[in-house]
Amino acid sequence: MLETSARLLRLLGLLQTRRDWSGRELAARLGVSARTVRRDVDKLRTLGYPIEAVGGVGGGYRLGAGASLPPLLLDDEEAVAVAVGLRTAAAGGVTGMAETSVRALAKLDQVLPSRLRHRVTALDAALVTVPAPGPTVGPSTLGTIAAAVRDRHRLRFDYVSHDGERSVRDVEPYRLVHETRRWYLFAWDTGRSDWRRFRVDRLELRVPAGPRFDPRPLPAEDLAAHLSAGRATGRYRYRAVLTMRGSAAEVADEVPTTLGTVEPIDDVSCLLRIGSDSLDRLAVWVATFGFDFVVHEPEELVERLRLLSGRLRRAIAVSR
Repeated sequence: MLETSARLLRLLGLLQTRRDWSGRELAARLGVSARTVRRDVDKLRTLGYPIEAVGGVGGGYRLGAGASLPPLLLDDEEAVAVAVGLRTAAAGGVTGMAETSVRALAKLDQVLPSRLRHRVTALDAALVTVPAPGPTVGPSTLGTIAAAVRDRHRLRFDYVSHDGERSVRDVEPYRLVHETRRWYLFAWDTGRSDWRRFRVDRLELRVPAGPRFDPRPLPAEDLAAHLSAGRATGRYRYRAVLTMRGSAAEVADEVPTTLGTVEPIDDVSCLLRIGSDSLDRLAVWVATFGFDFVVHEPEELVERLRLLSGRLRRAIAVSR
């Protein structure tokens, strides 16, 4: 039988891995009686762990949320994942996150077994984080928006667009989006009766929050894909649609998600949607991806490709 202190840790670890446990299951896992499980649960409660009783045949237990954060038990992979995540958290675009991560990591390093500390140190030595300059977002702002999404409360805020235009927006918030170090609010703009995406660092929330709203269907079931498609082409002056003579996987390896989106047609071809503010740049991109292709739109791109191909032929002739 496990010693009492070790058994308490084992019991706590089990409660953290699943939402509900019956007393009989816990007793079998620990090799003790149901009465001993009840005593151990009481001891954990005195240490500050909010363990709730669950009704049902034989009774059960659930680890609830308390007023303070008690120590957590992590397995090896979880501990390494948390440590690596803390080391890279500074790139998350949240104000003060770097300092908070360092404090949390210092606490974790003190209790990591040497075998895990060596793994984390090796990852840290091999990792290079390229800083991305730009504005950050306060954690309180993110928390307020997240609460409004959860509770379905409208938000009002002052907003500055990319061209400096100021406006007051009233929206139904649906999702917080984190993308390439930027935070966005995806919401239904009640004044414009359309879906909009707002840079969180460009908005200033007004209080109090607006009234509750009834949620409307999202514009796509796969919201991540929908946002990626809008990001890749929606903000550009020229938007091209092409059939690429290559599999979707092969083309996706060559096309950054910030430039275009890829949709499979069959095993050997796919549809590419790509955008740019420059026709010359767009022509060069599609010509250098390494695949044969057919341009469906815009017609200006076809003409620009003709000019580019003529320019290249003349350059070859001169080189000879």
